[in-house]
Amino acid sequence: MVCALGAAVAFGVASVLQAVAARAAADPAEGAGGSGVDARLLVRALREWRYVAGLGLDGVGFALELVALRSLPIYAVGAALAASLAVTAVTAARLLGTRLSAREWWAVAAVCGGLALLGLSSGSEGAGDDHGGDALRWGTLAAALAVLAAGTAAGRLPERSRAAGLGLGAGLGFGVVEVAVRAIDGMTPGALLADPAVYGLLIGGAAAFLLLTSALQRGSVTAATAGMVIGETVGPALVGVLALGDRTRSGWAPVAVAGFALAVAGALALARFGELSPPGESPAAAAARVPTSPK
Repeated sequence: MVCALGAAVAFGVASVLQAVAARAAADPAEGAGGSGVDARLLVRALREWRYVAGLGLDGVGFALELVALRSLPIYAVGAALAASLAVTAVTAARLLGTRLSAREWWAVAAVCGGLALLGLSSGSEGAGDDHGGDALRWGTLAAALAVLAAGTAAGRLPERSRAAGLGLGAGLGFGVVEVAVRAIDGMTPGALLADPAVYGLLIGGAAAFLLLTSALQRGSVTAATAGMVIGETVGPALVGVLALGDRTRSGWAPVAVAGFALAVAGALALARFGELSPPGESPAAAAARVPTSPK
């Protein structure tokens, strides 16, 4: 659980550091009215230590996520990763001066309370020993390919529902990654190359990033992030319970369900922090929109 929470903290802080760096790297000559994606911004951002630190934290978070998924029930890890939105919200309030409403502070408290309940009720570390068999490994590959196909279909949805559909597809892709990590059996090079779950992990992860990027570019950040949170938590949790033997401590199942629901609901209430500056908006415009952090 420490690794899962560490991953959430790493991902949440990384988002804010990268947003701060992107705004610091903005070209003042562009003014607040700039628009579009500036390819030169990435080059300038890479000169900012905060952006590089954010990338490093992303790598640390992913490594911690892998460790957590190999030893914890998927429902606990998924809820903990959704909690990165709470970390982003609190960190943004400090570094970016973003104002959290009373409702959002309650949402942060709900996430923390839900994770505490999950930590108390989750099964022992042995819950992650079941790899699900060949059917599940091939199933992750099929699911990853299905996510790609569904994402193409979601891109044709009406504008009002397109972002939510793409975000849900992205969440399902990240969910495939969570299940695939648990489904992988042998860790030798030969076993990894022959394991369909490995290819499901790679395709699912790539599809998730592509769909999330499209979702954030084509509609509401809140809708896209909410869809992603649902997709990456509910489905994988059910697979973990039904196919991988994930269990709670004896007699603690209701507490685990309540904790999971509380953490996910809190994350959904914080969905606007899924992207600190909307794609297509220049960093200068975003900086003008967000109040300066008080010293």
